[in-house]
Amino acid sequence: MKYNPNEIEAKWQKHWADNKTFKAENNSEKPKYYVLDMFPYPSGAGLHVGHPLGYIASDVYSRYKRHRGFNVLHPMGYDSFGLPAEQYAIQTGQRPEDTTSVNIDGGVDKEGNKIAGYRKQLDKIGFSFDWSREVRTSNPDYYKHTQWIFIQLFNSWYNKNTDKAEDISTLVSIFTTEGNANVNAVCDDNIQAFSSSEWNAFSSDEQQKILLQYRLTYLAETEVNWCPGLGTVLANDEIVNGVSERGGFPVIRKKMTQWSMRISAYAERLLQGLNDIDWSESIKESQRNWIGKSVGAMVSFNVLPSTINQQPSTIQVFTTRPDTIFGVTFMTLAPEHELVAQITTPEQKSAVDAYIEKTAKRSERERMADVKTISGVFTGAYAEHPFTKEPISVWIGDYVLAGYGTGAVMAVPCGDERDYAFANFFKGQNGMPEIKNIFDKDISESAFGAKEGFQLVDSDFLNGLGYKEGTKKVIAELEKIGQGKGKINYRLRDAVFSRQRYWGEPFPVYYVNGLPQMIEAKHLPIVLPEVEKYLPTEDGLPPLGNATIWAWDSVNNKVVDTDLVDNATIFPLELNTMPGWAGSSWYWMRYMDAKNDGEFASKDALKYWESVDLYIGGSEHATGHLLYSRFWNKFLKDKGFAPTEEPFKKLINQGMILGMSAFVHSLNITVLGDIDDIFYRIKILITESIFKKYNSCFIDKNFLSSDEFLRNIVFNQLPKEYAENDDFDINLQFFKERNVDISLINEITNELDVDGFKNDSKYSDFKYSKFITEENGKYIVGREIEKMSKSKYNVVTPDDICNEYGADTLRLYEMFLGPLEQAKPWNTAGISGVFGFLKKLWRLYFDENGLIVNNDAPTKDNLKSLHKTIKKVAEDIEGFSFNTSVSQFMICVNELSTQNCHSRTILEPLAILISPYAPHIAEELWAQLGNTASISTVDFPVFEAKHLVESEKEYPVSFNGKMRFTMTLPLDLTKEQIEEIVMKDERTQKQLDGKTPNKVIIVPGKIINLVG
Repeated sequence: MKYNPNEIEAKWQKHWADNKTFKAENNSEKPKYYVLDMFPYPSGAGLHVGHPLGYIASDVYSRYKRHRGFNVLHPMGYDSFGLPAEQYAIQTGQRPEDTTSVNIDGGVDKEGNKIAGYRKQLDKIGFSFDWSREVRTSNPDYYKHTQWIFIQLFNSWYNKNTDKAEDISTLVSIFTTEGNANVNAVCDDNIQAFSSSEWNAFSSDEQQKILLQYRLTYLAETEVNWCPGLGTVLANDEIVNGVSERGGFPVIRKKMTQWSMRISAYAERLLQGLNDIDWSESIKESQRNWIGKSVGAMVSFNVLPSTINQQPSTIQVFTTRPDTIFGVTFMTLAPEHELVAQITTPEQKSAVDAYIEKTAKRSERERMADVKTISGVFTGAYAEHPFTKEPISVWIGDYVLAGYGTGAVMAVPCGDERDYAFANFFKGQNGMPEIKNIFDKDISESAFGAKEGFQLVDSDFLNGLGYKEGTKKVIAELEKIGQGKGKINYRLRDAVFSRQRYWGEPFPVYYVNGLPQMIEAKHLPIVLPEVEKYLPTEDGLPPLGNATIWAWDSVNNKVVDTDLVDNATIFPLELNTMPGWAGSSWYWMRYMDAKNDGEFASKDALKYWESVDLYIGGSEHATGHLLYSRFWNKFLKDKGFAPTEEPFKKLINQGMILGMSAFVHSLNITVLGDIDDIFYRIKILITESIFKKYNSCFIDKNFLSSDEFLRNIVFNQLPKEYAENDDFDINLQFFKERNVDISLINEITNELDVDGFKNDSKYSDFKYSKFITEENGKYIVGREIEKMSKSKYNVVTPDDICNEYGADTLRLYEMFLGPLEQAKPWNTAGISGVFGFLKKLWRLYFDENGLIVNNDAPTKDNLKSLHKTIKKVAEDIEGFSFNTSVSQFMICVNELSTQNCHSRTILEPLAILISPYAPHIAEELWAQLGNTASISTVDFPVFEAKHLVESEKEYPVSFNGKMRFTMTLPLDLTKEQIEEIVMKDERTQKQLDGKTPNKVIIVPGKIINLVG
């Protein structure tokens, strides 16, 4: 009976689907275990073999926990809103919801592209997902709850006294009876104080504007990353080297009125919560750095009046080194700082404006990373030192960020390297004074940045003090004069929550007198309208500005024609949509109760599942998704919905599977006449061995003079009239590498299918190229390990592997590649070994005539092999060392094959052991052994240590240190008994040849050595 993976796998995948084998119950007597994967964005390109790595690992663990008696929730869904679908809609005119649906379910899109479909690809790999709980963030039945959570955030404020979010009505109550003087809230800066009588006298609009300064989600003018090419705001993690990650479009900084989330309110809780979760230290450290807690002081510097600035202005600075205040030499503002336009003098205006325009083209991340470039402009303005009252020049520089601290720095060049470099760069220019040194240290070569080992000098009342004493004293003095106070600051900024896109969650918001109003929850969802174009409007409004039916009828509570807006009962709806992270910030809770239409999840479901026990996903989400998810979870906990403070107990980041790219080396030859007319042009492709041999010549471009063979490579490709005529110049373009589709490569020999390459439309420019091959006439490509990517043509699809070798082979191979957390290269050539292992496993149970499993009693060796594997596999799965489990399976099957073991006592538990890794073959073996129920919940085999206790030892018997034969003896023998047996053995007598050894060395359990 032959092993036929395709037939077996189709059979069991259908069985699991028909019988809902992996459906989790919200009420069970079994202990619960929740395993979650970071759900995918369903792109049209589908899955490549790198994508399932984490899913396979989580599936192995889920199946193992079921064997251990747990009620396992292992769901899957799709993060289906996003920019790629919208960009595709702009290019093709197809509705994003249509293309997204095809990408998930498979089929053919309107462009005629055949789409595999994520669902079919996932099913083909045999995952034990509970598909009854599938979510798609772009479905209205999902995002109605995202809209509801947004409303809860809008209707909440953060009370520092209780250290939690509370309903906005409690704040209104305080305002009504007390005013805001004693309110201790996370809110906007510089809020005006008012009494209860003043509050009660405010108009409704005035009250709403004040409340926006306290709400956890609010409208504000914010510095954003604006991408004109995409027509939207981008998050920092969507920008690479100053351009958009998608499309490579330039990004500039500009101010826009945006929705923001007051995540900064949770900074300390986000920081402290890291102590309570089982995550890698590297991910925790990334979050700690992103949150960026700093202890210091807030200092006020009054701007000195000038001819243009007669209004009193104050520059607020947060510093972690208030002890250095007497070393302030100048001040630097971020170019975007709101005071820049106000304080810049007429003489400096043109220079300042030009610098601001230039800076706007650089992202915050780029500015933070660039520590070498020094640039800035003097504003012409001066501020007053709070103690000495001396004037301090005010500059702008892009090393200061508007979004960090207050966007202003009191520059102390003697104590900070960046300030030191800035001061020296502009030394001697108008507005840049000499550096003041306040340390008893030499700063002629560099700044002194240490917080210990010094005494302050030239620092008035701080002279002779160190960091701690100086900090404490200066804060007290600042508070006395009303120009500062001690403060804890965080790098974490409030998160911009608006996107100028179509394909995202609509805000449940309409506007009355320009102020946002929430639509009642009972009227949700507010569904995305149809639009003709997915681009911004001609006057720059977001794509929803193209909608003809996008206004809110506040009487009938429904979306109506935009032309009906009268600002009396019918009002404009919000034109921005929510960002991609909105739906992914709470999706794990929806899985707990995915079909609940009335609420995002019932209290009972939330109470039962509580939080995710194991979360597996990529480390690239360390400071985006994971931070926002923790924020939303903590907020929902404050509001009485989420049962736990943290959403994910244990997090594992899987490494990347890298592709093995292939590439050709091309040399372009151009023949030029006297006036640079092109007479002839040809491309030559050089096989890998020749390129390697002459690599240095190619790089130096001097191969025509250095080697006859190389000279012939060029001239033998040219017509004689050019090659032998001095009137023509030969121009050689530098060698290039060009990625080649790996489907055109023999993965074993690395040989290129030359005809296929020439006829592939992707390489039309090489159709008439000359190929310089190996001596055997074959063209060998170069190979390189790099990120698996469609653009590099190195993608291997799981479908192809499953079709040829089966899903169980794919699953085992991906786990076998190496430790889960590490990056590892894919090599299709190596997969045949795993396939061979599964066929060898099959032959333990079957021969060509059928089942050969018997009821014979197992031997000691059989039991030893089995229990060694039980122990190893259990330990490995619990420790997430999946690759070593696969190695143990191979060892076990080899041993049992050598032992000619076909005992049911051994092979039944072996099928259970391998079931988490290779579930299809395990189910088939289990069924063929006469079992009727699925193997998926059968108890995991119990390890019995007694089978690993050695009762015998195979001793090497040596003569004068050279081993001559071995002898198996019981381990409980004494030295004397061992010596007696050895001496009587005929092989010993033959070696001694009648002689008596001088010494017999015996170490029980280890060695036997006869000397002399």
